[in-house]
Amino acid sequence: MNQPGLETLDYRFAGTRPAGSFTPVLVGVVGSGNLEVLMEPAPGADCHLHIETSARGFGAIWAAVAKDFHGRHDLAGVRLSIHDMGATPAVVSLRLDQAVRELQP
Repeated sequence: MNQPGLETLDYRFAGTRPAGSFTPVLVGVVGSGNLEVLMEPAPGADCHLHIETSARGFGAIWAAVAKDFHGRHDLAGVRLSIHDMGATPAVVSLRLDQAVRELQP
């Protein structure tokens, strides 16, 4: 369900690098100009990104950031929920990379 003023975007990629079992990871904080990323294990071999953002009309930029993320990490069996309050693409990539680093032993 869309909240007033928020845009919801969903991207799904077939992954080849299984994330395996892990405790959900939360990085970042929702606040002015920032975002939070919650990464959770998910069944199957897909990497699903669910984005709720206050910056409406930037779907093409979000698609490019999601594609870049997947190209670098190629994760399978994960769901990433992103709650954005106007972060720049560089900050989005930083937070996504922070979440992935939490998977490493």
